[in-house]
Amino acid sequence: QDIRDCPGPLSALTELNAAVKEKFRHLRGRIQDLEEMAKEQDKESEKQALLREVENHKKQMLSNQAAWRKANLACKIAIDNSEKDQLLQGRDILRQRKTTKESLAESASNITESLMSISRMMSQQVQQSEETVQTLANSSRTILEANEEFKSMSGTIQLGRKLITKYNRRELTDKLLIFLALALFLATVLYILKKRLFPFL
Repeated sequence: QDIRDCPGPLSALTELNAAVKEKFRHLRGRIQDLEEMAKEQDKESEKQALLREVENHKKQMLSNQAAWRKANLACKIAIDNSEKDQLLQGRDILRQRKTTKESLAESASNITESLMSISRMMSQQVQQSEETVQTLANSSRTILEANEEFKSMSGTIQLGRKLITKYNRRELTDKLLIFLALALFLATVLYILKKRLFPFL
């Protein structure tokens, strides 16, 4: 709102824009800190909740940047119109006629400079938007990869559980067979001893 209502000159608008850029820089840093903190969370639910909060802040920041660009356009147009009105409302008509070409040239130069400045600013915003989209794409890819790894680990854990159950059953069977073999061996020994020591029984 301060930028939209700025009466000029362009130097005052430049100072306001510098302050806004600093605030956006600080805001981007805080959002990145929040994103890093989200990635460090152990619980998936807390991680996802913080990531959603990060996305909301990024969307709000992009919306604010769009409003900032619109306010700059409106303010620069208003300043240019004000300068034109001041040029057209001069009291000395003769002097105004002599300096009309120079004033128009200066005004055209200012307008051109303003348009170039706006173009550069919009280019920077587009680049920042592309970086944000790339960051979102990387985050989505990381989440998908983590999900795939989790599915793979889940399958491995289930297979391990089945193998452990199978080995436990095999162990029980082996023990039973050993017990039966031992019993058969003892019975055979007792039978042989009986035949040797008590053949009449």
